[in-house]
Amino acid sequence: MNTKTNRRNFLKTTAVAAIGMPTLIPASALGKNGAVAPSNRIVVGGIGLGPRGRKVLAGFFAHKDCQFVAIADVQEERREIIKRLADRQYSNTDCVIYDDMSGVLERDDIDSVIIATGDRWHTTASIRAARAGKDIYCEKPCAMNIQECQELDDTIRKHGRVFQAGTQRRSVPNFKLAAHLAKSGKLGQVTSVHAGILQLQDYLEPLPAEPEPDPSVINWDKWLGPSPWMEFNAAYCRGRWRNHKGLYAAWRLPEWGSHTIDLCQWAADADGTTPIEFEAESDGMITARYANGAKLIMRLSGFEGEGEWQEGLGTCPIRFEGDEGWVEAGDAKKIVASNPKLIENETYDQINGTDPVMHARNFLDCVKTRRDPVCNSTAVRYGHMACFAAAISWKLGRKVTFDPKTERFVKDAEANRLRTYRRRAPYTV
Repeated sequence: MNTKTNRRNFLKTTAVAAIGMPTLIPASALGKNGAVAPSNRIVVGGIGLGPRGRKVLAGFFAHKDCQFVAIADVQEERREIIKRLADRQYSNTDCVIYDDMSGVLERDDIDSVIIATGDRWHTTASIRAARAGKDIYCEKPCAMNIQECQELDDTIRKHGRVFQAGTQRRSVPNFKLAAHLAKSGKLGQVTSVHAGILQLQDYLEPLPAEPEPDPSVINWDKWLGPSPWMEFNAAYCRGRWRNHKGLYAAWRLPEWGSHTIDLCQWAADADGTTPIEFEAESDGMITARYANGAKLIMRLSGFEGEGEWQEGLGTCPIRFEGDEGWVEAGDAKKIVASNPKLIENETYDQINGTDPVMHARNFLDCVKTRRDPVCNSTAVRYGHMACFAAAISWKLGRKVTFDPKTERFVKDAEANRLRTYRRRAPYTV
């Protein structure tokens, strides 16, 4: 039997035995007065929870059947912040802090982990967590390249873990409704899916070198992890690592595409495949084509309902087109359609696109049932590969052909060299 089952059975047994003893048992221990009994709680630890990680953690705090007990972070300030948040949430001082993820992964009482490090650590940390028997909620993008997409999914499946990518828009009502309209046939045959993206750009030059801090304050070597070595600059640790080579995934596209291309893959019923052709255009648009002829269009603007993104659909706009109509949605809780009748009888909760509460709920439910979450590791595998293939087309400045079965570019050694990755020792898997 696995550790998780033993722990829960033990808690149930001791709770029952205690009922017959002349001792007062708190109602919370028995699951009364709205509390969740310990045997039914999912015990969670955190790895690398910065600003976005704190938002995700708040989404987990919203669910009473989740108990957050530990944080691992190589930055002292951040681990102390998380401890204060957790201790305040539970009105105790029980949250344990570690300066290395092994402290969380080696604990038998922890069922699941939230991973919200920078991009460079997502796959490596997830693989280590899966091997340690933990279920995983990992922020996006979940991989740095095509090789990591493969390694991540293969490991999750091998070890039978529940994996949820932090693509929370799959659980946000207006996006769910838009995808339903496409997947249910209400738009007719889907002909194209459109993803809002950012303008791609080459990697930034490294920041000027600064003296490294004491490892107890920021362990720079561990902060870099599997990335190539680079000299320390404090700004990296304050969020300025984005778009630096080795720290950030592929010229900006996977960062935004893991939000919107992911939704397009979902609406196109393509969670187990990718487009077969990708071509970057001079205006910043990238057009891809699926084997069935449908198109995936990655664009900077041009959505009917957008206006300015913040005033119309909001950030991360998507559009799904069929031969009988179209629908659009964005982070501003909105949905618009070519024919108002498509949505006139549809109701949905008004939730901002960045809200992780319902996505965390989907993950926790799947931890209990052992079913795949709405954005499992296989959906990540193919959705992220579509992002990387599109970015490689942009980088090479030409059309590329990709085979989703072999997961390689067709007769294209130059493109295939960009699929792979070598982790820096000792941060290997």
